[in-house]
Amino acid sequence: QGQLTESGGGLVQAGGSLRLSCAASERTFSSYAMGWFRQAPGKERRLVAVINWSGDNTYYTDSVKGRFTISRDNAKNTVYLQMSSLKPEDTAVYYCAADRNRRVRLPQATYEYDYWGQGTQVTVSS
Repeated sequence: QGQLTESGGGLVQAGGSLRLSCAASERTFSSYAMGWFRQAPGKERRLVAVINWSGDNTYYTDSVKGRFTISRDNAKNTVYLQMSSLKPEDTAVYYCAADRNRRVRLPQATYEYDYWGQGTQVTVSS
C-alpha cells in the first residue's frame, strides 16, 4: 500500500513562495497520477493540481493557474507543488493524493484517489 508524506508548509507573506513536497514510500507510486488538494477551515477539500504518471500532462484549478506548478520526480518517488505569488486565500491544509487507477482523463475528484497524505499547513498573511 505505502504512505504519502507532505512537507514544506509554513507561514509566508502574501506574494511569497513555498514549495511543497510529497514523498511516497513505495516505488509503485511512480505509475500513479498524483494530485494536490487543499482544504480551508469550514470549506470542502478541493483540487489544486494533478499530474499524470509520466509528468507530461497536468491540470490546475483556475485560481492557481500561472502561480502554481506541479511536478514530479519518479526516481525520487516525490511530487512537488511550487507555489508563487501566494495570496491569503491560498491559506489551507494541503494534501497530496495518489490515484492508482488508469483513467482516460486526469482524476479531479477526491473519490478518484486511493491514497492520501496527512496534510501540511500553508498560511499566507496579508
